[in-house]
Amino acid sequence: MFDVAIIGKGPAGISAAVNAFARNKSVVIFGGDSKKVLLSPSIPNYPGLPEISGKDLMERLNEHLKLTNATIINKTVIAVYAMGNYFSIQAENDFYEAKSVILATGVDFKKSIENEDTFLGNGVSYCATCDAPLYKGKVVAVVGYNHESLEEANFLAEVCQKVYFIPMFKGDFKFNENVEIINDSPIKFEGSLKAEKLILKNNSIEADGFFVLKDSLPLTSLVPGLEVDGPHVLVDKRMETNIKGLFAAGDITGKPYQVAKAIGEGQIAALNAAEYLDQKK
Repeated sequence: MFDVAIIGKGPAGISAAVNAFARNKSVVIFGGDSKKVLLSPSIPNYPGLPEISGKDLMERLNEHLKLTNATIINKTVIAVYAMGNYFSIQAENDFYEAKSVILATGVDFKKSIENEDTFLGNGVSYCATCDAPLYKGKVVAVVGYNHESLEEANFLAEVCQKVYFIPMFKGDFKFNENVEIINDSPIKFEGSLKAEKLILKNNSIEADGFFVLKDSLPLTSLVPGLEVDGPHVLVDKRMETNIKGLFAAGDITGKPYQVAKAIGEGQIAALNAAEYLDQKK
């Protein structure tokens, strides 16, 4: 069991990892490099590093992370469950345990598809590698918001009879023969006990299962019982949420969406998580 699990490997998450390590805590950090930072041509307002590019800053952050003993797991976290004295973290098909958690996933303003949360776990999934075996030889549909969803669609195509792919971004798509691209906008899921149909703006798709693949998941799905305000987590001055031992940092806590704020909040969250653990001893 880890002392601190950090969900998200952007500036806030790496800052939290560095500071938790400095307090002699065992750390696991989930996710890949922040796309928002990587795509920034320059970050002119970060003190001491004028005009550094997002790519260069991400490289420096990763170099600093390597100086710690943090375990890095490049997997999507599907859910975080508060178990009383510890947290259970589902990262795709695997489960991990930690005494405290810091959410640093960034913020995603993409609206959920209507009834997405209603049918989650009942025909709607956020993880292709987790749930693909359930749909062996069946028909599925993928709503893809990122480039990783292309790989996931091809993976599903190896297992399923047919895959419908609804891209939410432009690109050059190369798929297996049994993948059909549907250029349309998803509106809502329909069904009785489970999702059976996806209503699109100009069409509709019936399938046995539906996969919604995006960079960050709705917070209420990610952490059951978490208090939120729209796309943001509610935290106190210590960066602690309404769930004891669960902290948050960075864009996920609200504006301003700045690297300097993210790094500062990552430090605050880590130091208070360390204090929380020390008090439990």
